[in-house]
Amino acid sequence: MMLLVELFYTFLKIGLFSFGGGYGMLSVIQGEVVTRHGWLTASEFTDIVAISQMTPGPIGINSATYVGYTAVFNSGASELLAVFGSFVASLAVMLPSVLLMLAVSRFFMKYSTHRNVEAVFAALRPVVVGLIASAALLLMTAENFGSPKDTPLQFCVSVALFVSAFVAMKFFKASPILILLLAGAFGGVFYSIV
Repeated sequence: MMLLVELFYTFLKIGLFSFGGGYGMLSVIQGEVVTRHGWLTASEFTDIVAISQMTPGPIGINSATYVGYTAVFNSGASELLAVFGSFVASLAVMLPSVLLMLAVSRFFMKYSTHRNVEAVFAALRPVVVGLIASAALLLMTAENFGSPKDTPLQFCVSVALFVSAFVAMKFFKASPILILLLAGAFGGVFYSIV
């Protein structure tokens, strides 16, 4: 099936050229699977990101797994082939990192304090911050936050939850798990009342 080859190639590129971990990958994954290939809708991708955050493991690999399954299943293939699609996407996104770490690990310890190596890592830090910020901005859509024009109450509650979570983590060093549980409980109670 040609879709499996495209999935492998797409996630191989994502794994090879994404920096900053899973959150840095999210904007690249969305650009490829939603915008470029149209394998998923923006809503499906948002759901996949939410599920990937809640399940154990790195978010980039979890996203690849869910995207691989959903893309193949949405094409009309069987569930078994969809499971194989998730395997192909997961393998492809991990492969560059594994091969690169095998190649570099021998030399990294020897040259980690070298001036040029430190300069490269210093130059990559702002790029990583930008990629993570880009992923956050991509998730701040009307589907997730609401709209001040169409759904002002949902928008205000979403912004309040976002600001509260940010303040709790940044200034009070609150556990992300506790924040997720409290935000979920608040959202469940609030939206069941409204």
